[in-house]
Amino acid sequence: MFYPPSPRALTPDIAANLARMLPTGVRSAGLFVDASDDLIADVTARVPLDMLQLHGDETPRRVAEIRGRFETPVMKAIRVATADDLALLPEYEAVADWILFDAKPPKHVTALPGGTGIAFDWQLLQRVKIARPWMLAGGLTAANLAEAVSLTGAKMVDVSSGVEDRPGEKSVALIREFLTVAAALRVG
Repeated sequence: MFYPPSPRALTPDIAANLARMLPTGVRSAGLFVDASDDLIADVTARVPLDMLQLHGDETPRRVAEIRGRFETPVMKAIRVATADDLALLPEYEAVADWILFDAKPPKHVTALPGGTGIAFDWQLLQRVKIARPWMLAGGLTAANLAEAVSLTGAKMVDVSSGVEDRPGEKSVALIREFLTVAAALRVG
């Protein structure tokens, strides 16, 4: 997470140390929000990332620029509240390697672009053809994961606030519980 306003934000040095501890076969992604090329270059020079997750208001053109410049697979987060929020999906699918569907945060100044613990109406994805690999995020917890997967058909999920005691503080017990449910559902 390379977005300083987030309570989950890391410095490139801390992220590099964590990346060195990853077991073989575990892939790493760096999350950026409307980041400059300089920031992405600084991070990728120090942290071995397998994917860049773009979680801001990046346009399809900007996604294509980042993917081309950094020659790293890109996942574009699409924030969803209504069916209208899915209108640009085909344009993002044309330039991103992966799509992440997350809940659109509330419209107030202090809202973060993700990790808010808010879910969206997962049924919205039932009516959408998705041409790229994708992940589901947004308010996922061990308690609602089965419903979310059942409604969307998600094979991959992304969780953050749903395994925290408070913003930025992960709970080992909640992580274990979430992973147990995910394993039973055969969701990555």
